[in-house]
Amino acid sequence: MLGTLCLLIIALTYVDTAMVLTQTPAVLTVPVGQQVVFNCDIQGNVDYVVSFYKQVPGNAPQFVLFHSYVSSSPARGVGFPSSRFDAKSSSWRNYKLIIKQAEVGDSAEYYCSTWDNAAAVKTNGFTVVFGGGTKLFVTSSDLPAPLVTVFPPASAELQSKNATLVCVATQLSPYADVTWLARGIPVSGAVTTDPAVRQADQTYKISSYLTVETSDWNTDTAYTCKVSLGSTSAENTINKSKCPP
Repeated sequence: MLGTLCLLIIALTYVDTAMVLTQTPAVLTVPVGQQVVFNCDIQGNVDYVVSFYKQVPGNAPQFVLFHSYVSSSPARGVGFPSSRFDAKSSSWRNYKLIIKQAEVGDSAEYYCSTWDNAAAVKTNGFTVVFGGGTKLFVTSSDLPAPLVTVFPPASAELQSKNATLVCVATQLSPYADVTWLARGIPVSGAVTTDPAVRQADQTYKISSYLTVETSDWNTDTAYTCKVSLGSTSAENTINKSKCPP
């Protein structure tokens, strides 16, 4: 019993002093060629080195670089040259990843991480802490507008209380924003959106699902699926009267 109590006290102490990495902004949309800056702020036990990673849906994370407050230059991963990727730190707790001239291929989610030395001491091992990530959209006038298709509920579903509408969007970059509207009013609670899936042409497809009450569908409520990609968006609206019997 005494041993269990000691472990509980240690665990609570760790929670009180746990390291937290805060990344800002959470989402960033920029045109091709613009400089991009991601912030990574550390709260808790401070380490000397922060690493940044790039994550494209469906792919393994890529190491971008790591940077120390006491170092004049970061160490970079393969494919992330100094001509475009850099890092700065204004203190032990504040770090920045900089993309000097953004390209469409930079669209991804970026994470920062560091070692939690206090946790390592408690667990006799190394503990890595990650931030919540920043989603980057790099837009280009050459990108086509998303292609949005909305499918009605299956006939078998219409015999039950609820039914599901399906929205499929193609010609996307990895991160696009999907919004559902009912009678022109945004809805969210009944929405499920799958992660983006890469296609053979290197664009992405996203599927999103809206659960509605069958009675609303039967009264010809109009439902809209809107897909936004930076400043470009496309939408499609469906209701019962538009569908063949």
